[in-house]
Amino acid sequence: MKSVRVRFAPSPTGYLHVGGLRTALYNYLFARKNNGKFVLRIEDTDRNRFVEGAVENLISALKWCGLDFDEGPETGGKLGPYLQSQRLGIYQKYIQELVVKGDAYYCFCTHERLEALKEEQQKQKFPQAKYDKHCLSLSKSRIEENLANRIPFVIRLNVVPNQKIIFDDIVRSRVEFDSNNVDDQVLIKSDGYPTYHFANVVDDHLMEISHVIRGEEWLSSTPKHVLLYDSFGWERPIFAHLPLLLNPDRSKLSKRQGDVAVEDYRAKGFLKEALVNFVALLGWNAGDDKEFYYMNELIENFSLERVNKSGAVFDIEKLNWLNAEHLRKKSNDDLLTMLRIEILNSQFSTLPTGRQVLNLPDAYLLKVISAMKERVSFVKEYLSNSPYFFEAPSKYDESSVLKNWKSETPDQMKKLYESFAKLNTPVKEDFEASLKETAAELNIDAGKLIHPLRLAVSGMSSGPGVYDILVIIGLEETQKRIDKAINTISVI
Repeated sequence: MKSVRVRFAPSPTGYLHVGGLRTALYNYLFARKNNGKFVLRIEDTDRNRFVEGAVENLISALKWCGLDFDEGPETGGKLGPYLQSQRLGIYQKYIQELVVKGDAYYCFCTHERLEALKEEQQKQKFPQAKYDKHCLSLSKSRIEENLANRIPFVIRLNVVPNQKIIFDDIVRSRVEFDSNNVDDQVLIKSDGYPTYHFANVVDDHLMEISHVIRGEEWLSSTPKHVLLYDSFGWERPIFAHLPLLLNPDRSKLSKRQGDVAVEDYRAKGFLKEALVNFVALLGWNAGDDKEFYYMNELIENFSLERVNKSGAVFDIEKLNWLNAEHLRKKSNDDLLTMLRIEILNSQFSTLPTGRQVLNLPDAYLLKVISAMKERVSFVKEYLSNSPYFFEAPSKYDESSVLKNWKSETPDQMKKLYESFAKLNTPVKEDFEASLKETAAELNIDAGKLIHPLRLAVSGMSSGPGVYDILVIIGLEETQKRIDKAINTISVI
């Protein structure tokens, strides 16, 4: 195999779509697996769709996901520049070469004529609207006259009819198109900027791209690209067109049915490792049932030959599961750092009691992490699922109150309070023994105390073991919360 050079070439029209992330990831994995280069090129020639700040957003999202590019904006490289808007002179040179060969031609047709042609073809039920080569027959003198008079023009690809356009694709094997179904694509627009199709081919050649790995939506455009490669006499890259991403109903993944931007998932608290792991499995597998991967494992196992043809369903439940799995594999020290950031960005940072929460010692937070690690899928759930570790409950689960807080419960809780008061720096076993002794004295089942106790200290009916909660919040705080519950819940 010749030296591997691949590229991710997004348009700066907004945020990074998960489909774009999948394309970038497969390019990155292929490059790293084969000791190649991963190039980022920004295709910003469509100035009508350009969004200010989008380039920075794209780069930020790629870097967050761990996809560091070897060449590109900011990084530079010997085959730049890597923004197409900075390469206009290059495209002008190569388009003139095609015009001289007769493989491209000037088109001066007005918008009105093109619309009328389209309407007529639709009326006649053409399979697709195509340009009719009207301007291909213009004489050289007429073309020069039009150019001298500054009549607006585009430059089109001259597609020869009745030809078979054949190319190989790693994912789809041999692909064949009839040139009669290929339009005379605009290569240079009226504003002087190249279209994607032209700039893409010129840049891939000049940047020595060995493999073009992109989404299936570009498959129908590939015949135009093949014609351009052949016209210039350039070696074609190896193509690999990735399957579509689908919603659970098998419609094309779109914003209408949920989040599609990498930034959306980042903002929701998904781990980059989980998102990358999930996206890697959208159309690829290593030939076994393994689903949990770190980046180095993906690099080691990835191959384009294992990419599927059929569309890949975006299953948010699987992403949630992977996030939980990756979170649990984090060290407690890593989780501690993440939890402190989460606390800093939470409501606690603005509450009157927030300073106490922000200043909780590492030892305390590590106990919380150990107690909740198997019970959370996101870092933010350390706060939302167990707020009682950070502040006393201000309200109590109504269904648990109805089920577990009876008329005799306040008196029973007072007895338990008194029993706990006799303890000295208690551990779990001390709390448990004290509760069982109290239950025996009251001649009741221990559950009659455990459930109201959990409600009193946490306000909730579920969570880690109640004795774990007591040890973490401590005896003094436990007593305060029992006292508060006696005086609050009894009147509900």
